[in-house]
Amino acid sequence: MSAPSTTPGPSPVHPRTAVAPRVFWPAALVVTAFTVYAIVFRDAAARQAKAVQDHVIGDFGWYYIVLVTLFVVFAIRLGLGRFGGITLGDDGERAEYSLSAWLPMLFAAGMGIGLVFWGVAEPLFHYEDPRPGVGSTPAQRADAAMVQTFLHWGIHPWAIYVVVGLAIAYSNHRKGRPVSIRWSLESLVGDRIRGWRGDVIDVVAVIGTVFGVATSLGLGVLQISAGLNYQGWLHEPGKGLQVVLVVAVTALATISVAVDKGIKLLSQANMGVAAVLLVYVLIAGPTLFIVDALVQNLGQYLQTLPRISLYTGASEGPDGTAWTRQWTVFYWGWWISWAPFVGVFIARISRGRTVREFVAGVLLVPTLLTFVWFAVFGGAGLHREMFGGGGLSGADGPDRDSALFALLHTLPGGSVTAGLAILVIVLFFVTSADSGALVVNMLSSGGNPEPPRWSRAFWTCAQGAVAVALLVASGTGATALTTLQTVAILIALPFSVVMLAMSVALVRTFRLEAP
Repeated sequence: MSAPSTTPGPSPVHPRTAVAPRVFWPAALVVTAFTVYAIVFRDAAARQAKAVQDHVIGDFGWYYIVLVTLFVVFAIRLGLGRFGGITLGDDGERAEYSLSAWLPMLFAAGMGIGLVFWGVAEPLFHYEDPRPGVGSTPAQRADAAMVQTFLHWGIHPWAIYVVVGLAIAYSNHRKGRPVSIRWSLESLVGDRIRGWRGDVIDVVAVIGTVFGVATSLGLGVLQISAGLNYQGWLHEPGKGLQVVLVVAVTALATISVAVDKGIKLLSQANMGVAAVLLVYVLIAGPTLFIVDALVQNLGQYLQTLPRISLYTGASEGPDGTAWTRQWTVFYWGWWISWAPFVGVFIARISRGRTVREFVAGVLLVPTLLTFVWFAVFGGAGLHREMFGGGGLSGADGPDRDSALFALLHTLPGGSVTAGLAILVIVLFFVTSADSGALVVNMLSSGGNPEPPRWSRAFWTCAQGAVAVALLVASGTGATALTTLQTVAILIALPFSVVMLAMSVALVRTFRLEAP
């Protein structure tokens, strides 16, 4: 199968130019304007954003559930079908990164920090406040909690990333187009993608990425400060410390920009430290319970996957639909909002992979690692609540910011492992900030795969500045950040239409190459 003999289309800007003005300036103005608005009028902005989100989730919840399930089927079909042998590059080209380097970068960029944040908290939330219709015994609630968590963090979000990442990787590595979302739609709209339509798509992607990364930086800093407070290392750390933490993480990310293969090195170090923490909790915690529960919950997940994938809560009435919107639909919107960032990044690092390798690597390996992570941390938390005296959940349920540290406190050497956990969080933040800035920089520079380091450092600092501004402005430390997260999720609705178009365009292009 030979590569298509197409001539690469010109980038919207000269390769050495730092920015594409029709993308950079509109995105920068929207980010700046909304950030200022969320700071100055934070209460009004929060109310308005939530009202719009409630309307979108309430009216389009079924759409998100069907769409993401279709993406799972689509990704598996591509990996197993006749297009699987197509190389994302020239025929016979070797992969740019080895598996040992590629997989950690996938995992860290895709959802690494989310695992640390929710690894203990989410199963506990589902255990304490189970989905309507779940059995009432502790065992039934615990099993349902893990299966629901596997749904939210398993193949569904990674299928979303497959759709965007594969379309961009094929367009860039196989057809020689710039690293940009717009070019994945070329087979549908032709040369018109060079105009305002393509600009709008890239502007939306830039805004979503900046908002998403800035939100993660801010919320993660809240978790770090909660951990420091829980361990008694600092008494009620305030916004001053939170600002210092954001600045420190941003500085580390900026330094990694100046180091060749900085993201690769950070991702590998990140995975190493996270693995140490994982193994420690597995050994020091209820080892046999964790292993047994992983096998059992994985079987339940596979057995019920078709049913839970399309569950809307309709049969449980208003309580069921409200619960599904609060959790599953919210997650599907959040993962779609992150798809431009993660999709562009994994496309950038996947040159030389076949379509089958790409789908298997992106869809299966991170999913299995994620299940192991939740089985260890979430399983240890559930065991503590069920058999070990509890203490991880209060009257209002678990504290999402400090749940991890509360669990570590129950194990030997809690102070040491708490420090290790904070290091893992910081490393994940640095990786997310650096890779997020790389994606934004590529999109705002016309798809240049090697954008100037100074402009990449600029976007890294910009993300940190947005997080700092919102932290300082928020009355409780999270109001403006939550508003920004809500807006990022709202961006998922129009981008989901772009993803559908990307899927059609990808199949059309594959059929031309491998009829």
